[in-house]
Amino acid sequence: MARAKALFDKLADYGPDLSAQPRLATAWEPDASMARWKVTLREATFHDGKPVTAQDVLYSYRRITDPEKAFRAKASLEPIDLKASRALDERTIEFVLKRPTAEFPNVLAAFGAYVVPDGAQDFDRKPVGSGPFRFVSFAPGRSAVFKRNDAYWDGAPHLDELEFIVANEESARVNALLGGQIEYAHELNPTTARAHEGKGQIEIVRLRNSAMQSFAMKTDRPPFDDKRVREAFFLIADRKELVDGALSGAGEIGNDLFGKGYEYYAAGLPQREQDLDRAKALLGQAGAEGLKVTLDTSPVAAGFTEAATIFRDQAAKAGVTVTIRTGSKDSYWKDILDSGTLCSYRSGAMPIEAHISQRLLTGSTTNATKWQHKDFDALYQQAQSTKDKNARAAVYDRMQRRLHAEGGFLVWGFADWILGTARNVRGVDVKAPANSLDWARFDKVWLA
Repeated sequence: MARAKALFDKLADYGPDLSAQPRLATAWEPDASMARWKVTLREATFHDGKPVTAQDVLYSYRRITDPEKAFRAKASLEPIDLKASRALDERTIEFVLKRPTAEFPNVLAAFGAYVVPDGAQDFDRKPVGSGPFRFVSFAPGRSAVFKRNDAYWDGAPHLDELEFIVANEESARVNALLGGQIEYAHELNPTTARAHEGKGQIEIVRLRNSAMQSFAMKTDRPPFDDKRVREAFFLIADRKELVDGALSGAGEIGNDLFGKGYEYYAAGLPQREQDLDRAKALLGQAGAEGLKVTLDTSPVAAGFTEAATIFRDQAAKAGVTVTIRTGSKDSYWKDILDSGTLCSYRSGAMPIEAHISQRLLTGSTTNATKWQHKDFDALYQQAQSTKDKNARAAVYDRMQRRLHAEGGFLVWGFADWILGTARNVRGVDVKAPANSLDWARFDKVWLA
């Protein structure tokens, strides 16, 4: 993503609260039906000097959705009827949608929805984009070198040149940073951050609210097909202990909902606290005294195995026996999607609307909790058909209240995304959660 956003642009991208912000698009406006959107492009040029046009956008989107290819953004662009969509002029596009979509700007901001020149095919030798840096060289698995694009529409970068170096092991990234070979180290774990923070050698940067940390309960099978059992598990969790123990305190507690601090988040709900007596009573009402469950986890993500162990001990205090089963890092996400009953789960930042559509509708392809309710699906469609933002927010609030009461995600925390930088690095946005516009973005960064 860092390489892509250095070279290319999207029509929109996600701001700090994960709302869509204009990029190559300067404006978007729906018709009364919410099924047709007119998008206006800014004046921008590709690295070869050609202007970015409506035809480039349509070509890019059709390329991404080609059934013979496997681009990340393909599913996100699915709401668009690209056969019916058209260029009204050089800088105006009419997107025709398959159904009303109030949050269509999120589609424009989708991960991987980059705009390339009409007809572009050669992305190995010399990719051409409209981003802040131009391509110089690429050595797969080793490095990529880019230079400043002085004609960039958002202002020329401060840096003359940018090199990305691949270092899969965290220790290699930290040692390179300490040794002065690099100025920026991506994704450090909390233990490393604590060891170096305030020591004067490097700077530690924490991007708050970057990753939801949770346990996913399968709501379509015993014992979690009984909402009383799910509520009991909500009440078993001591969220502060989980954040302190599994994340070394590098995060904040959750409230069983995705997207804390993001647009549409139901912040008015009371914070759920541990209540073991109430949990025991609910389990008794459900006939689940002495419950035994298996918790699937894996070292695939920081804090997973630690959180599983902590929750096992918390559950024991409510009379629940949790057996931890550690799965493969390579196949974990595929393994837990349909199998098992309880698992460790996390999600990076995305709009709350996207989280709902991708994970909580009957037809969602990554519905890890098997939350499948036609009336809930209907509320989502109602929200997407509602033009007034306040009225739409009220529908999302209603949906989240139901999830808070009886959903399948036990969201115990939100982890920081931790970076390390050299002491002379300036301009890294500390308010940008992972996956947002200013995360892993280097055209606004400089060396002091």
